[in-house]
Amino acid sequence: MDKPVSALHLAASGMRAQSERLRHTAENIANIDTPGYRRKLVTFEEATRFGRPTGEVEASKLRLDRSDLPRIYDPSHPMADKDGYYLGSNVDLVIEIADSREAGRSYEANLKMFEQTRQMGASLLELLRR
Repeated sequence: MDKPVSALHLAASGMRAQSERLRHTAENIANIDTPGYRRKLVTFEEATRFGRPTGEVEASKLRLDRSDLPRIYDPSHPMADKDGYYLGSNVDLVIEIADSREAGRSYEANLKMFEQTRQMGASLLELLRR
């Protein structure tokens, strides 16, 4: 595979991975007040084809944050136990906002790389036509 096409594949894989990260971050934020909800974590790994690394990135299996769920006192809550407590969500809004900003900026960087590679290819074709 030639370098410009390879660069396009690399940038596209980065955008796909960051898009998935943004989706899970949005799910976490949406479920911040859902009792018993565990934060979803996304990590990245190098993609392989036919057992060989490609240099592209992909999101690995989804994992759940196994940190302790907070006990919330609210005797009127339908899920409260006999002592008036129920298990809340382990999602921290500040962390999720920071993660979403980081993923968004990384997505934008990959998009910029994709656009620049495409422009270079178009410029090369224009030079070859002359």
